[in-house]
Amino acid sequence: MKLMLCILFLLIFLIIPCSILAQNKNNIQAPNLAERLGYSADAKLLIIHADDLGMSHSANKSFIDALKSGMVNSGSIMVPCPWFSEIAAYYRENPDLDLGLHLTLNSEWKHYRWRGVTSSSETPSLLDSVNYLHNNLGKIASVVDPVEAEKEIRAQVERALAFGIEPTHLDTHMGALFQTPALFGAYLRVGRDYNLPVLLVRDTFNQLPETYTSQIRPSDIFIDYLAMASPDVTEENWENFYLEIIKNLKPGVTEILLHLGYEDAEMQAAMVDHPDYGAKWRQRDFDVFTGEKMRQALKNNNVKMITWRKIGQLLKQSREGE
Repeated sequence: MKLMLCILFLLIFLIIPCSILAQNKNNIQAPNLAERLGYSADAKLLIIHADDLGMSHSANKSFIDALKSGMVNSGSIMVPCPWFSEIAAYYRENPDLDLGLHLTLNSEWKHYRWRGVTSSSETPSLLDSVNYLHNNLGKIASVVDPVEAEKEIRAQVERALAFGIEPTHLDTHMGALFQTPALFGAYLRVGRDYNLPVLLVRDTFNQLPETYTSQIRPSDIFIDYLAMASPDVTEENWENFYLEIIKNLKPGVTEILLHLGYEDAEMQAAMVDHPDYGAKWRQRDFDVFTGEKMRQALKNNNVKMITWRKIGQLLKQSREGE
């Protein structure tokens, strides 16, 4: 049930289209995101992004190795997790990396758990009976105080900054900050206050209630599409699933969201009894996006790689007049 809720919210809430582009008084359509980024309107722009950095040594190491392959070019860090300091140290040695923060309000694995950055006395609604972050998205929706949630995610940003990380963007682990309009508001406010783009995607926008859509400002930037594997993709079809995404990529900005890792003892123990998004899953993602077929597919389909850093620069320009 927890997994199905996660998938539902990723599909409904993380895949958010931007508001309809306004037309000027001469009825000339405003530039789309690709054009605003300096590309042609029909350009196929892609971010290949790895979630969950800092969660484990395996997640960190596989991301670093995938970076060296030249295809994975972006990632986001879970600040509360035990291996945060390792990826922070790697960032300090490589400050041009496109690394954002995977704002974390939940701790979902069976035995491998973590707490928040803030103290339990400051944010008690974020914690379960044994003082770990909730493992259930439904709990986040029903019991988490949005004021406490905002305090926690601000603390995560501040901790990253204290470790020398200058994040390029923000997103949300398992869509936790899309569980209620109030949490969504906290997500937007933190992004705006730190002048960082937050992950918002352009599909199914009209399906969102006004309590979400009314919080959007004209300067907020939405990418066009998000793609990731789901549990119904079979192991045998894993590579072909991603190749088809590349083959059918539409003009605009797409993010392919990966969960990288090695199928080693650490990942197997951390993700015991959890095949979905587990150790084998993460090894398959790594294998596909360090393989030659994917590299050739990007070339054959005239895909141009971009990063959140470029979107962040556009966002800063957009907000100068606000």
